[in-house]
Amino acid sequence: MTDHSTIEGKATEVNATEIETGTAGIAAAAAPRARPRRGLLVGAVAVPLALGAVGLSLAQPAQTALTPVAPVAVSALSPSGATAAKGEVAEIFGNKFILQDGTGRALVETGRAGEGRALVAKGESVTVQGRFENGFLHASALTRADGRTEALRPVGPPPGGLDWAKDKVGLGPSVDVPALTKAVTDAGYTDVRVAGRGPRHLEVAAKGQDGKERMLHVGFDGQIREKRVF
Repeated sequence: MTDHSTIEGKATEVNATEIETGTAGIAAAAAPRARPRRGLLVGAVAVPLALGAVGLSLAQPAQTALTPVAPVAVSALSPSGATAAKGEVAEIFGNKFILQDGTGRALVETGRAGEGRALVAKGESVTVQGRFENGFLHASALTRADGRTEALRPVGPPPGGLDWAKDKVGLGPSVDVPALTKAVTDAGYTDVRVAGRGPRHLEVAAKGQDGKERMLHVGFDGQIREKRVF
């Protein structure tokens, strides 16, 4: 005689097992499909970032050249925001070296550009342009005997910032150097020399009507502010 309760119990157990197994199977089937979606999401984010990095690496920053300054004898160096001297490298001390000519010696500081590498060689003939202050010639550019000029300090926004990134991709402000230097001349200054550039201004060395040299902050909008008198 068939026990219907036993059959029903077994059927219930089978149905429960099938439901559990079916649910697990659905979950197992769904899991692999989720992975490609995450992969696509990561790829969608990574591709623009990679393209952006390539674009930044290929783009050239906006260039603002320093005003070339005729070199003077080392003994004639005096406080100035933009001066130059020519001589021979006599001694090297890390990122500093002694520039020597027939009239004297001056200590040249090269900043980060001279750290950890041989920027110059003893006995090499070079022309150094930069700011002379407190007995140091803080070099902005170095010209070799063969005429090659190497910038030692960034002429533009500091690297890594938003203004620097905009410059790299050609979205930085347009710098009309002739118009800005003319504005300085029109304001009564003479011997105008571009000595550097910030995110939205030029650093300009010029002489005032009293004959003393000033370092000027010249905004790209033409506004002029005296920073210091040498």
